[in-house]
Amino acid sequence: MNIALIGYGKMGKAIEQIAIERGHSIVLKIDYDNLQDLTKENLQKADAAIEFTGPHSAFDNVIKCLQLGVPLVCGSTGWLDQWSAAKKICEEVNGTLLYASNFSVGVNLFFEINKYVAALMNKHPEYNISMEEIHHTQKKDAPSGTAITLAEQILASNQLKKSWVNETPQSADELPIISKRIDPAPGTHSIKYASAIDDIEITHTAHSRTGFATGAVLAAEFLKGKKGIFSMKEVLGL
Repeated sequence: MNIALIGYGKMGKAIEQIAIERGHSIVLKIDYDNLQDLTKENLQKADAAIEFTGPHSAFDNVIKCLQLGVPLVCGSTGWLDQWSAAKKICEEVNGTLLYASNFSVGVNLFFEINKYVAALMNKHPEYNISMEEIHHTQKKDAPSGTAITLAEQILASNQLKKSWVNETPQSADELPIISKRIDPAPGTHSIKYASAIDDIEITHTAHSRTGFATGAVLAAEFLKGKKGIFSMKEVLGL
C-alpha cells in the first residue's frame, strides 16, 4: 500500500517504521513545517492516510481526506465534539473512515475486559470506582481518549455512576478520572474498585509506541476496498 502520514511526530515516525517493515510505502509525510504539501494531488497518491495530529487540526484533516476520497485512519483525540459532523460527511460522500481512541491490540482487548468487569461490578454497589491515566508531558489532551472510552464503557454498565469528571468528584454518582503527565510514560490506564474490605484493580501499561503504531497500520490494511465507518473492533474481529 501507499500510505500518507498526516502528523510526523513520535507516533508518525513509529508508524512509518512499522509500515515499511510490513512492505508498505510512505508517499507523503505532513508535519508543521510542510502543511502546504497537504494537497489533493499529493493525498491522492495514497491508498490510505493515517492521521495523528491534535485536537486543533484533526477535524479539518478528516474532512479533507473524506472529500478527496482517501480512506482515513484517525487516531487524534480531543476533537470528538465534532464526530457527528465527520460521520455525516463520511456518509454523504460514501467515504471510508476508521477512528479509534487507541490502536493498540492490547488496549482494545483491555476495553473488552473493562466492559465485562464493569457489568460484574454493577451488582456490587459497595465498591466505589475510580480511574487513573498516566501519559508523557507532551500529550495535549486530558483525560486521554482511551480513558474517556473506558469511562463511557463503565457508565454504560454501572447504574450508580452518571457521568465522569476529570477532577475530584463532587457527588457519589460521578466517576473520577485522575490524569497525570509524567515522562517518559507512553500510557497507563487503571480502573479501581475499592471497598472497605478489599480492592480490585485492572491496569493496562504500554511499554512503547510500537503497539499503537502496529495497530494503526493494521487498520489501514483493513480499510482496503471498504466503504463506511469502522473501529478497531472490526479490525480485530471483537
